[in-house]
Amino acid sequence: MSEPRYDVIGIGNAIVDVMSPASDELIEELQLNRGGMTLVDGARAKELYDAMGPAREISGGSAANTLAGLSALGSQCAFIGQVADDQLGEVFAHDIRAVGIDFDVPPRPGDPSTARCLIFVTPDAQRTMNTFLGACQFLPAEALDEEAVGGAKILYLEGYLWDPEEPRAAMRRAIEAARSAGRQVALTLSEVFVIERHGDDWRALIEDGMIDILFANHLELFALTGADNIEDGIAALAGKVPTLVVTRSADGAIAVRNGERAAVAAEPVEEVVDTTGAGDLFAAGFLYGHVNGEPLERCLRRGAIAAAEIISHYGARTEVDLKALMAAKLGQ
Repeated sequence: MSEPRYDVIGIGNAIVDVMSPASDELIEELQLNRGGMTLVDGARAKELYDAMGPAREISGGSAANTLAGLSALGSQCAFIGQVADDQLGEVFAHDIRAVGIDFDVPPRPGDPSTARCLIFVTPDAQRTMNTFLGACQFLPAEALDEEAVGGAKILYLEGYLWDPEEPRAAMRRAIEAARSAGRQVALTLSEVFVIERHGDDWRALIEDGMIDILFANHLELFALTGADNIEDGIAALAGKVPTLVVTRSADGAIAVRNGERAAVAAEPVEEVVDTTGAGDLFAAGFLYGHVNGEPLERCLRRGAIAAAEIISHYGARTEVDLKALMAAKLGQ
């Protein structure tokens, strides 16, 4: 096997997050799915944008956020996703390349525009997300660089992107390329609604031994397995997935890797400002430890530290030197 060019290559939604503080009353008035993620069309996206207060634009997308965290820790990463040939597309491409991630997929001409996620953050730090997927949904299988996929230690797949047909086909092709090259495949389940629509696909991939690393929060674990408690959910998957990582929000996280089990508490945070990207950065910290052969508990600690940094401010991109933070917290 040739020496890998990348630690992690990710496939996901190329999205620009538009974030704004919001009152509980505004959430109710707009009839939003409080604390959840809802897909919206272009007209609804405009309506919600017009209703927002002063907003910040920050490049996002779940897998892209994870790669940004990995890059900040020193990993070599590449991203595959689709933007449109428009201003937001330029913003996204600039931001992801600026943090050292290779991104070579050409922009898509014409409509629809680059994806955006309108995020309303209430005083309790809950984020209510409304996503217009736009150009994201049209990532063609031809955009896939199979040589690059085969040249990464881990292929990281964003569950959200399994929903539209074109990128789903691209991701299936990527799994085959990674498998052919003897690489690991990681999947993050993303959201319960995606599991409700595509859980059978993922259960089949798991049964066929195609997923090496699975990330789920406790609600996603229940949705995928039909279990109603953490232990039964873990038991349903632990023998089928070499590495299973289950996050439990303020209750910390559990991982089982090749029969070994570890758990960590959530990292203390002075003030929770915005939970956007907590799971994404947890995955970044964990994967950094994993690709570097670290003990399971240390991988989890890295995830918890990265997640705690993210929820202490607005946005899903780190605002401190993540490498230095890890060194201070982990004692090296």
